[in-house]
Amino acid sequence: MRRLLVVIALSMLVLGGFAWAALAPIEPASRDELFEIPHGTWARRMAGEKVDILPDTIRLTLGANDVLLLRNADEVPQMFGPTLIMPGQSFRLPFASASTYNFACTAHASGQLNVIVEPTPARGWETLRWRLRKLSKTVWPASHEHGTGGTVEHK
Repeated sequence: MRRLLVVIALSMLVLGGFAWAALAPIEPASRDELFEIPHGTWARRMAGEKVDILPDTIRLTLGANDVLLLRNADEVPQMFGPTLIMPGQSFRLPFASASTYNFACTAHASGQLNVIVEPTPARGWETLRWRLRKLSKTVWPASHEHGTGGTVEHK
């Protein structure tokens, strides 16, 4: 009987956690998604090294992480769209609409960077899936690293 009570209590706890994850509003500590251009990137490229520091596509979510923050830690200026980011400077670009944006970017190996801004997930299953994706990136960050030329959601 005691074992059954423990199983029921644990089941209720797990179900309560899922209910919270699905229904609670998303309130991040910061809406910034930081991507840094590391020191020495330009020198490594000039030496002939293939340096992938940014992914092909960055995914953001309105209301959660909808501000792209680029930090230039390199010793040369970098262009992002029409903006020149000097060494040591940061550039914040907030997004207000869900869409796909394409930018010219000198820090990217291909010279192009795509930003996909997804709508705020609806409460329920969408919010639960969003939180589970975020959790999986925290637990298994190697599958979401920069520099793979793939799609990255968060650094």
